[in-house]
Amino acid sequence: MGGDLFGPIFVPDPFREAVSGEAWLQAMLDAEAALAVAEARVGLIPAEAAQAIARSCDAGRFDPGEIGQAGRAAGNPVPALVRALTGEVSKTSREAARHVHRGATSQDITDTAAMLLTRRTLDLILVEVDGIASACVRLAEEHRGTLMAGRTLLQQALPTTFGLKAAGWLVSVLEARQKLREVRSSGLAAQLGGASGTLASLGSSGLPVLREFALELGLPEPVVPWHTDRSRVSNVGGALSLLAGVLAKISGDVILMAQTEVGEAAEPAGGDRGGSSTLPHKRNPILCVTAAANARRVRDLAGTLYAAMAQEHERAAGAWHSEWEVLSEALALSGGAAASVREATDGLKVQPERMRENLGATKGMLLAENVTTAASEKLGRLEAHDLVEAACRRALANGKHLREELVQDERIREALTEAEIEAALDPAGYLGSAGALVDRALELYRGEEPF
Repeated sequence: MGGDLFGPIFVPDPFREAVSGEAWLQAMLDAEAALAVAEARVGLIPAEAAQAIARSCDAGRFDPGEIGQAGRAAGNPVPALVRALTGEVSKTSREAARHVHRGATSQDITDTAAMLLTRRTLDLILVEVDGIASACVRLAEEHRGTLMAGRTLLQQALPTTFGLKAAGWLVSVLEARQKLREVRSSGLAAQLGGASGTLASLGSSGLPVLREFALELGLPEPVVPWHTDRSRVSNVGGALSLLAGVLAKISGDVILMAQTEVGEAAEPAGGDRGGSSTLPHKRNPILCVTAAANARRVRDLAGTLYAAMAQEHERAAGAWHSEWEVLSEALALSGGAAASVREATDGLKVQPERMRENLGATKGMLLAENVTTAASEKLGRLEAHDLVEAACRRALANGKHLREELVQDERIREALTEAEIEAALDPAGYLGSAGALVDRALELYRGEEPF
């Protein structure tokens, strides 16, 4: 599938390892060990048997490739793993081997493993997200008053500050982080229901085993088995998709700001990063490019997880099976995107001089609204608008600065002195509440009430 060739480009090793076959295998074995411990606690199996089973639940003793190949017959890896684990346990205790996987079904082990794998990977992702938030805070503080052109529909609109742009990134990152934290703390759950979700094979010990199973794993105990209620998995996908969207926005802004003709920001340089196979002069914003690519894929993967919610009766015929690799990829790609954006924002090289230079690209017309507002006090809104609009058309036609057309217009000079025109054309004087908005974002980050 090209994973060894393309995978490292998009996903750092820690995230690839977190969702690898070995990681899945260990999570499944952790579930098997917890099941045995739980059953021993309620007196269903001997404590010595649980200990022997737990000691054998080491992924290093098993080959994920072999388990996967053997799993083709059952359509999932758990039966093959149980057979291999039973054989491993029997080497030290034939009595303990009799109690491996007691009362569980394959989906109990796979779903619980998915929750463990998700929790562990979310922990890695949240470290990167925290780093992005910290970087955005620094950028917002350092550039609270750094002037730049605000752009709508990719065209210069009004002056803003880079600090406010970074503050906008920050708030969206905080919202995505909160969603991830909610999923991490309360959106996951242990899975134990047996063949049809009744825990019948555990008799009267079913609910006590479930309780101890969840406690041993440190996962919430579900009210009922959720074999065909896939809201938990879908919510993971939703949280990852939200994060992906936030990271795509930040990446997109940096990519646009790094364009040669704009030159307002650049990713941190390092080694051969951003180089071209044919153009020696290029330094492509490759961190944000790969993050943007990851984000696109995560959104599609989340859609697959949502589509898997439609499941038949007490066990799905295919929808459940579609989740495993998709969840792994969504987690890994989200982690990869977060790692890239963290590195990009940590070392982002902001160019205030170029930002100020670009503010002059429209030769004053960026402040036409401000001139209109100032002139309208004496001329009225409509006449002021028409006069300034006409001056803009003349400036565009003859290539002059808007200031020249304004000072030569008698009706405008009746309303505004030359000094007042000059003040109205100063971008630093038309920032509205930009600074206060930056402060509100920083207060939100610090846990203070921003309102």
